Amino acid sequence: MQSILEDLNEAKKVLEIFLADPSNLEKIETAGKTMVTAIKNGNKILSCGNGGSMCDAMHFAEELTGLFRNQRKSIPALAISDPSHITCAANDFGFDYIFSRYIEGMGNPGDVLLAISTSGNSKNIVNAAISAREKNMKIVALTGKSGGKLSQGCDVEIRAPQSDYSDRIQEIHIKVIHALIRYIEENI
Repeated sequence: MQSILEDLNEAKKVLEIFLADPSNLEKIETAGKTMVTAIKNGNKILSCGNGGSMCDAMHFAEELTGLFRNQRKSIPALAISDPSHITCAANDFGFDYIFSRYIEGMGNPGDVLLAISTSGNSKNIVNAAISAREKNMKIVALTGKSGGKLSQGCDVEIRAPQSDYSDRIQEIHIKVIHALIRYIEENI
């Protein structure tokens, strides 16, 4: 019982640290505006991540194409999660290029990439951001720790507070993702 309480209190503390910095709310709003502008201009949002972050990327996309809180038309969003693409690209080019290769083929100027990496240093996510930049896409990054290399190549970085564990970072990311989805839904 004690470890459960410690876990929940630690999560609460990390969220309180995140909320204590008003620039985090401003960054979420800027990211939301960037995504809304892209959608209103006929573009889409691509999202990517590894492991739990891939699940978050998929969750983000399905809430936009499906339903979050309000009845509305589907919003163009797609997580880069097709197993046939991932295994093909990993086999032919290497795991570091599974997302960038997809962006080369499917990304368009004006699209937005939601790049999720708890360290900010996942090579395949950094390469995705590089490809997105080459395609004149906007890049919103959800990071943690120091922000890593990903923090240097994005338009908007939303960084979770310093934590030794990726689960605390991912808990902030999912809250940010839900805030972004709601912002998009309310502003489309």
